[in-house]
Amino acid sequence: MISLEKLEQYRGVYLEGGAVTAFLDECNIKFAAGHWTAGDFIDRFATGGYQDKTSFSSELEAQIERVAQAGVRGIEFHDHCFRRSDRSVDMGKLASIRANLKDRGMVPTNMNNNLWTDPRWKFGGISNPDPSIRKAALESVKESIEMAKELGCASVSLWPGSDGWDYNFEVDYGLLIDHFIEGAIEINTAAKNNSLIFGVEAKLHEPREGNLVIPTTHTAAFIAKIVNESCGGTNMGVCIDYGHEQMYAVEPAFTVHFLKKTGIPLVNFHINTAKLHSNDEDRICGTGDLWRMIDFCHAAAATGYDGWYGEDQFTYRQDPVYAIAISMELFANCMKKALFILAEEKKISEFQEKNQFENVLDTVKKIVYNG
Repeated sequence: MISLEKLEQYRGVYLEGGAVTAFLDECNIKFAAGHWTAGDFIDRFATGGYQDKTSFSSELEAQIERVAQAGVRGIEFHDHCFRRSDRSVDMGKLASIRANLKDRGMVPTNMNNNLWTDPRWKFGGISNPDPSIRKAALESVKESIEMAKELGCASVSLWPGSDGWDYNFEVDYGLLIDHFIEGAIEINTAAKNNSLIFGVEAKLHEPREGNLVIPTTHTAAFIAKIVNESCGGTNMGVCIDYGHEQMYAVEPAFTVHFLKKTGIPLVNFHINTAKLHSNDEDRICGTGDLWRMIDFCHAAAATGYDGWYGEDQFTYRQDPVYAIAISMELFANCMKKALFILAEEKKISEFQEKNQFENVLDTVKKIVYNG
């Protein structure tokens, strides 16, 4: 649970350097980064990446080193990090990385599933119309659950990056949803049996003009509700990616409160930013609309979220160590302001109940700009 006890010492102070880590530690805020944030990036125009390959390594160990250099203690992984070229699981790699993290005092937080890179998934993974491919996808996720348990992660996540359609009448929508729910039930059961929580990450579309099977977090929450009713309990939840919320221009803070009201757990946060109604640029956190980001952080704290905030950013042309560190710094400063607003919650609530927005604004404005 986020603590407000030591907050006052940070009033009016811009957090940087060691103060960032001190603030996060003292307020019990857990911050992580995806291993991929510390690698090279490619796109359809720069297919060779952006880094000089003679001096830059994208090996997993090098990525972990850069995340550590940025001062981040938690780290997320993809299951493909621990697979050989034939997709078999490399247990030696898992053991090596587990020891690496232990030596550095770093925490493995979440295992993500890659069901989009291999051409076999081009028409989807767990909702693929081909039953043999659906079965292979489910087996892949179950293997990743074992990886997560072996590595020491607390959760496993699925972003269905290829499950969807590109054209009208291309798929049977009802059957697509049925397959996805059936697959999610099977995954959630396996995760639950291994004491891991399971989350699904929504996204509207990809640049290829597609439509993804779980387009919004609200859809993901409804799927999780169905799955939890089938499995019993509330083991399945959602991961909110801030940039994905920006894509369909819903208020991210409202989404957080919506989940709280529906009883669907928040498994993880992916922190970044993106332009409204745009693609998922995965830009440095805190470089967009500050009011919206602070409101989002406030919602997470106000609803009692105590999980990880994980960077998911693609900083193509920036030095990755700097990009990871500055993203954590800007997030910490946004969260600091959010907590100062939370400390004024009783006063703000009274104003809201009386429709006195001017008073709300007068209370919040000085925190947003000076807090």
